[in-house]
Amino acid sequence: MLIAGFPAGAWGTNCYLVAPAAGEECVIIDPGHQAAQGVEEALRKHRLKPVAVVLTHGHIDHVASVVPVCGAHDVPAWIHPEDRYMMSDPEKALGRSIGMPLMGELTVGEPDDVKELTDGARLELAGLEFSVAHAPGHTKGSVTFQMPENPEIPSVFFSGDLLFAGSIGRTDLPGGSHAEILDSLARVCLPLDDSTVVLSGHGPQTTIGQERATNPYLREVAAGLGSSDAPRRGM
Repeated sequence: MLIAGFPAGAWGTNCYLVAPAAGEECVIIDPGHQAAQGVEEALRKHRLKPVAVVLTHGHIDHVASVVPVCGAHDVPAWIHPEDRYMMSDPEKALGRSIGMPLMGELTVGEPDDVKELTDGARLELAGLEFSVAHAPGHTKGSVTFQMPENPEIPSVFFSGDLLFAGSIGRTDLPGGSHAEILDSLARVCLPLDDSTVVLSGHGPQTTIGQERATNPYLREVAAGLGSSDAPRRGM
């Protein structure tokens, strides 16, 4: 399997291209702010053909390049219905705290083909399988994507802004909920095998085992507490 990832834009949001191998079809995950050029470079480098864009949530730092990427390759975008409005109204999703000058530099709106994600869905795209888990807390429509393990590689977990190396997503923007993100961590992350590779929306890759041992939020959720005041990340 091929996973090509790069941090994009002002927020350093990780965009991923996932394919069975070089020269095959691929899925693009979270093409955010200023990600379009990086996507095109990765497609050329690995000779990939996109079949879909899938989104972990609707914040502008994860969806800002959806329209140009989907338009250039005539592919659909998948998003949870509770975050769909954010593609067309990103300032509402941020409580209008960033302001018009920055938003005015970005292309917002929906691509021509939008498909909605549901909890427990299994997407079969580009010869790959992605299990969808609804994981609210950072936003109402946050989801994660998990790929099953095989004899050659462990399971891969695209956590979006739910879980980071050493931290979790912020919950102080509209639609965020501390109680919901703790529930999502317990329900979605804790049952995963320690060997599961975590590719998050920001920062380096990690594993569930590493986070179970060191992440203050995941440790406290596992202990039934969930009161950590450690710093949180994400937009």
